[in-house]
Amino acid sequence: MGRISVRPETGRLYFDFKFQGRRCREQTTLLDNKGNRKLLEKQLLQIEAEIHTNTFNYAKHFPESPFLKRLNELEQEVLETQAQVQISNTPLFSIFVEEWFEENVVQWRPSYRTSIRGLLDKYFLPAFEGKNVGDITRADLLKFRSTLAKVPGRTNKEALTNNRINKIMCPLSRIFDEAADRFNFNTPYTRIKPLKVPKSDVQPFSLEEVNLILDKVRPDYRNYYIVRFFTGMRTGEIDGLKWSYVDFNRGLIMVRETIVAGEEDYTKNDHSQRDIKMIGPVVDALRRQYRATGSLSNYVFCNRDGKPLEHNNVTKRVWYPMLTRLGLLKRRPYQTRHTAATLWLAAGESPEWIAKQMGHSTTEMLFKTYSRFVPNLTRHDGSAFEKLLTTTLGPSL
Repeated sequence: MGRISVRPETGRLYFDFKFQGRRCREQTTLLDNKGNRKLLEKQLLQIEAEIHTNTFNYAKHFPESPFLKRLNELEQEVLETQAQVQISNTPLFSIFVEEWFEENVVQWRPSYRTSIRGLLDKYFLPAFEGKNVGDITRADLLKFRSTLAKVPGRTNKEALTNNRINKIMCPLSRIFDEAADRFNFNTPYTRIKPLKVPKSDVQPFSLEEVNLILDKVRPDYRNYYIVRFFTGMRTGEIDGLKWSYVDFNRGLIMVRETIVAGEEDYTKNDHSQRDIKMIGPVVDALRRQYRATGSLSNYVFCNRDGKPLEHNNVTKRVWYPMLTRLGLLKRRPYQTRHTAATLWLAAGESPEWIAKQMGHSTTEMLFKTYSRFVPNLTRHDGSAFEKLLTTTLGPSL
């Protein structure tokens, strides 16, 4: 039970009561007399009634009280203690992440499933072994990311690139989002922005370089690179191309499948499902290829056993040695796709037509990636590109 007391040294009245198990004394400016005591006792009864019903607001009654700061600190300590108790009841990260993987694996493509499994085994599980998922802090995640910057990259590069680190961190954020929702705690993956990634610069081949490559490449790969340079197909798309998707009558290549990690898979996305218009040199190259492999395999480009090409093997044995021999800048085979786009642009083809050929949903990516290669664009049917090739390289390749 609280009371109204007086300080002998000042003669001023003050409140003396208990709140949350702590004795509270709040000074007033009122002198000790019967009227003031009656006024404060009435207020004290209101305070104690609110305390009893858990509606007491300390700051409302005593807005200038020095005790407010300490009270807020104590309340925060209680909240943190309660949160810690809640967090300590979460499962080990290793157990939760395996459950997360099994729950989501059914909706993932095989290639993505393999990628996530690799991240779990190589990075996530070793880094957070023995920790409850709810005990992992933002500082732990930032420390984990910093260690990735010291991991050797592919082909013995000094470290992983920022782009690769961002791709590793992305599924980790989804893991903690799910854990936080499921076990009712705040995700530690907050205010962690992706690392800045330098804008990649396309390095397409000039038409003269394309002509040189097609003139000097191994004869058994000449058709392959003609199709790569003049269709803009991705590596997995051309390696997974089957004869059933080549329509000579309509002059179309129907992109429906791809090869990822040696396995047949769905294309990169729905927009990648497309029909590519074949120009004359591509038709001629595919007819020659059909005479070579049509009876050997379902795949247009295959090895001696009729299986699809293994792109890493082709890149190391054929592509890079050829560029070195010709004195050309070393570039990834994917630059053949960029080359097709820039040649179409140089020929004056319509951006909408080019976007469809490449499997883009809009022209936004086209202009963003190839802006400096865009001239006045008027054509939209592929004929301008074929005219450019015929004029420069001759009637047949």
